[in-house]
Amino acid sequence: MAAEEGELRLLPWAGAEGKPCYVFTGEQGGPVSRLADATESIQLGMGGELLAHARDLLPDTPRGELRFLAERLTEALGDALRVAESRGRRLRRLN
Repeated sequence: MAAEEGELRLLPWAGAEGKPCYVFTGEQGGPVSRLADATESIQLGMGGELLAHARDLLPDTPRGELRFLAERLTEALGDALRVAESRGRRLRRLN
């Protein structure tokens, strides 16, 4: 399939130097699109688990443990925002 026939999809991982990665996809997608779908699902699941853990942990947590939790939440939020951006782009093209 020619690149012009596909859609540009933002992938849920960064490339060299933290730059965004994209893949051209068709209606059926391909192995990279399926890997991206699975990665997005894992990232969103981890974000949900971390959020639940934070809600349980924060009220009684000593300050040292908060840094680790904040770092992981920051990573999860970054992943979730990348997924949301990618899905938002695909949804706008459907309208």
